[in-house]
Amino acid sequence: MKSARTESAEPGSERVVRRRPRNRRAQIAATSAAAFGALGYHGVSMEEIAAKVGISSAALYRHYPSKYSLFREELLRLGQITVDAVTLPAEAESWSAEARLRYVIDALIAQAVTNRPTVTLARWEGRYLDDEDGKTLTDQFATSITALRRLIAAVRPGLSKRDEFVRAVAILSIVSSIGDHHAALPTKSLAVLLASACWTAVHAVLPTFAESPVAQPSTDPPTPFKHQLLLAKAVELFHERGYPNVSVEDIAAAADLAAASAVYRYYRSKSDLLTAAFRRAADQVADAIGPVIASSATPSAALTELIELYVAGSFAERELTFVYYTEFSHVPAEDRVVLRNIQRLSVAEWGKLLVAVRSDLSAAQARILVHAAFGLVVDLGRALGDGRHGCPQDAVARLMRVILFDTASQPPGVRK
Repeated sequence: MKSARTESAEPGSERVVRRRPRNRRAQIAATSAAAFGALGYHGVSMEEIAAKVGISSAALYRHYPSKYSLFREELLRLGQITVDAVTLPAEAESWSAEARLRYVIDALIAQAVTNRPTVTLARWEGRYLDDEDGKTLTDQFATSITALRRLIAAVRPGLSKRDEFVRAVAILSIVSSIGDHHAALPTKSLAVLLASACWTAVHAVLPTFAESPVAQPSTDPPTPFKHQLLLAKAVELFHERGYPNVSVEDIAAAADLAAASAVYRYYRSKSDLLTAAFRRAADQVADAIGPVIASSATPSAALTELIELYVAGSFAERELTFVYYTEFSHVPAEDRVVLRNIQRLSVAEWGKLLVAVRSDLSAAQARILVHAAFGLVVDLGRALGDGRHGCPQDAVARLMRVILFDTASQPPGVRK
């Protein structure tokens, strides 16, 4: 009997030598980042990442000790490239204020396009970082916001600090909105469109930000039906903790039910509650379109009213709006298809109205601007919060209108 060594040495036989790629660690990081971008932190396992890379789980653990370490690396990388994008080169000292801001906006757009599959990870999944890493990520974005505020202040002297902040958040929101959808446009055209929308946000005339008392809830709100109460409590908990960290028992307790089994009288599962929340949010947007178009004299009037309704609905149910953006990967696959179709229909109808108002836009460009306008609402709500220091509803609606209606080319005469 021949040994394996002898057989492999026979003339004419080919010996396959497997070598570990030099960039294996980078390959793992890129693969895991794409998986996190598509499915969120809790939707991905180390075994799935290993399979996508084509290695064993044991080999993966030799490079990274845990899924969290992969997740952390990608989020802090995204935070750092945002800081890098708002950092001016030494030669910028001789540039005009407009040129400096243009440089930064273009850099932010370039990094967002390059990292489109994961660009929104830090926004929606950052809450799953531990306290120390979460603070690092928060500090990175605070640094970016501060840099943008200073650049905006140089272009628009006389703005209040809050006005500067709102515009800085709007720029980051517009740029990163391309990670929330798959609408396609050639890279150069996409960059021009996003830059134009960012400049519009910078130059927008917004309502005065007046300090106002926090609205007090009604002393005797109507008592909701049990299924409505369960849905409302579930959304609150999903918003506060994240869907994976909420149990049916938690929802039952929040709704003052004696046992978790009582939830199943109204909803088949926790995922059924999430699907119901998504359907509620999607239907609120979709159901408004037909009646508004039918009652409006012009596409411009229809789109203006739809903006007002969208902002009002988002302000009324902030938690639902946030959950709609953050938890989609946890919706069951069969329900996801239906929800995506409803969303696409709504965006397409908004896009048709926008193209009717602005003949300079293609359907694809209009869809991208609609997504950017939608994202502004949740991003400004998250950045400024509720109450006295929140972004007023009329200011958010105004920003949506100018992003959609008034997007203009970069200021003439801007040169480095």
